[in-house]
Amino acid sequence: MEFAKDIIVPTSFDPNPDVPRNHKALRRIFQGAVGALDGTLVHSVIPNDQQTCYRGRGRGECYQNVLGICDFNIIFTFVWGGWEGVAHDSRILTEVAFDPDAGFPFPPPNKYYLCDAAYTNTIGFMTPFRNTRYWAADFNGRRPLTRQEKFNHAHARLRNVIERAYGVLKSRFPILKQMAPYPFSVQKDIIIVYFAVHNFIRMKKIDDTLFAEYDNATSSDDEEEENRNEGQLNREQHYRQQWRTQGVQYMNNFRDQIANQLERM
Repeated sequence: MEFAKDIIVPTSFDPNPDVPRNHKALRRIFQGAVGALDGTLVHSVIPNDQQTCYRGRGRGECYQNVLGICDFNIIFTFVWGGWEGVAHDSRILTEVAFDPDAGFPFPPPNKYYLCDAAYTNTIGFMTPFRNTRYWAADFNGRRPLTRQEKFNHAHARLRNVIERAYGVLKSRFPILKQMAPYPFSVQKDIIIVYFAVHNFIRMKKIDDTLFAEYDNATSSDDEEEENRNEGQLNREQHYRQQWRTQGVQYMNNFRDQIANQLERM
């Protein structure tokens, strides 16, 4: 697990020159975006008397919900697992973000993570417009028409980086789709280690067919510790104050500005 602590680390929140050229124009418009945040379900083996909260839809198998953040280079900068499969993504984010043991990396002012509509559009977390087409299948080959649709389409294309990251991870490690019957604490550790191995391969720029496949599949169509901890604590206090009404209004206005810019393009 020490390996994982060294490999899964928060982003510097500064522009990364090594980030691929994918969606370069969109990243200029969403210039405060520092990555994408989402949850993913990982198969788990749970004792019979505890299975209800971990049962997923469909075949009724058990899953744990893992919260992850990745940057635009498909590198995970934060991972937190162990939540019940039925837990809502928004609840998990709220609980983990303010858990003093989690070390959640709040973005600095004017920076934010791209999230889907399961989360709250509030300071530090930008979501799409609700009740508006968002997923590629929703458009079914048709161009986005309204201001909100243009925003959602651009947001989805950029936020897709975390879908690709999870895709690479689960393709490489099939155990995440069919977990072995280890104690649950060991299952959680296994997941974190695999996230770390994923990062290591990407960071070392190892020639890897899976990363190449997922990179090409979404090719662009447009061109000091003490001080750090103190800064993180100040950010957490700031987010606690801004999490609700003020933060939501601020992010709604910010989202409208980007939507207006996209509409003029």
